[in-house]
Amino acid sequence: MKSTSTIQSRLRKKRFDTWDVLIHLSLILVSLACFLPFVHVVAKSLSEDAFVIANKVILWPEGLTFEAYKKIFADASILRSLYVSIVMTVSFTILGMIITICAAYPLSRKNLKGRGILTFLFMFTLFFSGGIIPDYMLVNNLGMLDTLWALILPPAFSAFNLLIMKTSITGSIPDSLEEAARIDGAGHFRILWSVVLPLSKPIIATLSLFYAVGRWNAYQDALFYIKQNVDLRPLQLKLYYLIIQSSESFQLEATQVSLTNPEVLKASCVVFATIPILLVYPFIQKYFVQGVMLGGVKG
Repeated sequence: MKSTSTIQSRLRKKRFDTWDVLIHLSLILVSLACFLPFVHVVAKSLSEDAFVIANKVILWPEGLTFEAYKKIFADASILRSLYVSIVMTVSFTILGMIITICAAYPLSRKNLKGRGILTFLFMFTLFFSGGIIPDYMLVNNLGMLDTLWALILPPAFSAFNLLIMKTSITGSIPDSLEEAARIDGAGHFRILWSVVLPLSKPIIATLSLFYAVGRWNAYQDALFYIKQNVDLRPLQLKLYYLIIQSSESFQLEATQVSLTNPEVLKASCVVFATIPILLVYPFIQKYFVQGVMLGGVKG
């Protein structure tokens, strides 16, 4: 009897170990698939033109040089675009979170009349929208073309983030806390500020990261709305204009950059645009993990 149970336990343990190995291998492969392309781009940005032309650069720079980065920092237009992107992303994230929190908190209260209909109307916009042409006409009629407001106000609200915030508040904050605050004489704004927000730091950090990364990487709306005022071009749009140029000579606003292979400049611009948002992630990583778990709780 003991031998049979021992054999079964060993087989079960072996089976679990096999699955653990497969899971770890899968995670390693997925991680490498995400990480190695970025390493390749970094290596190209630090390599000499001749090695890039000969396709000898894989994961390690050949003929280490920082000439491409020197040209980037020498161009005032790219540095100006970086400043525009930072101001735009910070303003957009703050405004988006204010709107999301102010909309999610009332919808999470069970005593709100018609909250089911309101939630459905918000969710409806996830599947159907007006499209690019009506959006452009609206921005034009509001006089926001060639202004930063065209890049901040229209996309400042996300119904998807609203539903995540609402679900998190409903599932993680018990009604007893709100009732206790009401007994002490607190109103809705006091409850939101003193009870809901302190307990919602993980989901707030998560959605802030969603808003910031989405705004930082977006360039399509800037391509449509920023036409005449080149000083308001964000960094991603500046990078887009560099990438679409297929000639071997790039005309930057401050200097004339002539490269045998434009791929070096493109790679350095990609790294230059990616590093700022990567530096933010470690500071909110712990909140990000907690927020994703809280967002999946159903209330």
